[in-house]
Amino acid sequence: MVHQREDMTTPLWRWSDLCAALGLPLEPGPDVHRVHMDSRTTRQGDLFVALSGDPGRRFNPSARSSVDGHDYVLNAIRAGAVGALIQKPQPPNTPQLRVADTYDGLWTLGRAARERMQGARIAITGSSGKTTAKSFLQAALDAYSAPGSFNNHIGVPLSLVNMPAAAEYGVFEVGTNHPGEIEPLAQLIAPRVAVVLNIGSAHLENFKDTAALRKEKLSIFNALEYKDNAIWHEEIDIEQGVSFGRSRRAHARLLTLDGDLATYRVFGQILTARVPGGGEHRAQTLAAVMLAVTLAQGDIQAALELSADLVPDGRGNEFNVQGVTVIDDSYNANPASMQAALDAFSARKGHGGRKVAVLGEMLELGRIGPDAHHGCVANARHFDKVFYVGAGFQAAASTQGYDWCAIADERLVDEVCSVLQPGDAVLVKGSNRVFWQAQFVARLKSKLL
Repeated sequence: MVHQREDMTTPLWRWSDLCAALGLPLEPGPDVHRVHMDSRTTRQGDLFVALSGDPGRRFNPSARSSVDGHDYVLNAIRAGAVGALIQKPQPPNTPQLRVADTYDGLWTLGRAARERMQGARIAITGSSGKTTAKSFLQAALDAYSAPGSFNNHIGVPLSLVNMPAAAEYGVFEVGTNHPGEIEPLAQLIAPRVAVVLNIGSAHLENFKDTAALRKEKLSIFNALEYKDNAIWHEEIDIEQGVSFGRSRRAHARLLTLDGDLATYRVFGQILTARVPGGGEHRAQTLAAVMLAVTLAQGDIQAALELSADLVPDGRGNEFNVQGVTVIDDSYNANPASMQAALDAFSARKGHGGRKVAVLGEMLELGRIGPDAHHGCVANARHFDKVFYVGAGFQAAASTQGYDWCAIADERLVDEVCSVLQPGDAVLVKGSNRVFWQAQFVARLKSKLL
């Protein structure tokens, strides 16, 4: 699903090039085939980056810790790393690139990787759908992209550093949970094309209001050299660039959608496409992808024939387990993505069984949280059975008499399984910490076997 470098004959970086990029004396050293920061998954040929679990005030990680990557350098070397980017001295027999700060060093290498790559880079942001859009674009352009949701102060520079110099296209996610994060990351990427998929309520807790969140998302366009290469959903309604949506003024207009078959008008041309995974939200994502492919001078035909397995894990993937259809949308949730998932689930055709939803709370919504959860309960009441999980749903579910539990534990797995029978479909949707980190869907599937 993503471009991952496996060529061990051509190095990703020469040691001398790393030294030059970091302003260090040119010294002989090993070739590097991947830049990595987790000693547990280090492999032969890696450069290990020793990062602190607390980057200081300049960044806003989801959690701060006392873990120090320097304590794991020797573990990484034993696992196959050929050297390390460090700020604390290591044993002299360890090939090392010593800098004043390894976060700064990683960003410096990211800029160097960007400068040596002459192809087109595309940056994507939005409250939801970033990884799916990246997956679609990677396939449509045969582009480089990093695995997973590498979209923060570590993930973006790490994605750049692992980009082959000869890549024709590179696709990058840019995320935020605090003001002022998107623009520096976008400037680091220096994209030819930038996309804002949507502006929802994700992470609103950390913003003054929706206007501040909108400003943050749109700051990705400040990194564009050519402002006409800005792509946005028509509801955003700005003057520069091109739009996608349902209206006549959209440059990529979704005309019809039947299951996973869609028709579009893209810059005046009528096109028919398969939407991986189906659903209105993915059809809109594909519209944005077609615009990006066009502006990046790629072949739009490839975007019309994408495989259904391009939907990233936890973003609506479907599994059949003993006759029960399990829809795993457990990677994350906010009000917009929750509504999209509920709409798609409601519109499902082709089975005669019941529809069961297991919905987890939506985190980091701040003052809009209670209303958002009450609205979700109202929108899900027509399903045959709904389970609500997490403190955010407690008041809304309890007042309506619905099943509620605090966490996605084994008791919940057992209760959901006791309800399901062959022919049923079950949707699992919630914030990352509710289901995804608890591996709830994997446990549910195992119990159903």
